[in-house]
Amino acid sequence: MGTISNFEDLDIWQKARVLCQMIDRHCLKNPKFFQHDKFQIDRASASIMDNIAEGFEREGNKEFSNFLSMSKGSAGEVRSQLIRACDRAYLNEETFNLLKDETQAMSKMLSGFINYLKNSDFKGNKFNRKNE
Repeated sequence: MGTISNFEDLDIWQKARVLCQMIDRHCLKNPKFFQHDKFQIDRASASIMDNIAEGFEREGNKEFSNFLSMSKGSAGEVRSQLIRACDRAYLNEETFNLLKDETQAMSKMLSGFINYLKNSDFKGNKFNRKNE
């Protein structure tokens, strides 16, 4: 993995951003969601990308892994809310499957990144600084 200096450069954060945009387009702007707690699915999808960003900015792999774990939990929450929305016919099956597949892919990417960080010899930028 090359050196990345901004969370915006992380592929996983970019994919989380796209997922958040998809939730906005297919759920938040969907009039059938009027009776659904659309704000919860918005917060949960935003939490995926926000926790990736916050964890990255902590500059330590252990903390980053913890925040990635929170992102993974939020991805599961989004998936659960999508299932409930589909059960209530707020989403058609095609849209549901598209969004569900994206959240599952996000969970797998997060798991892979967590494992990478846990097995890395590099512990984070904050441990490489000389007395600032």
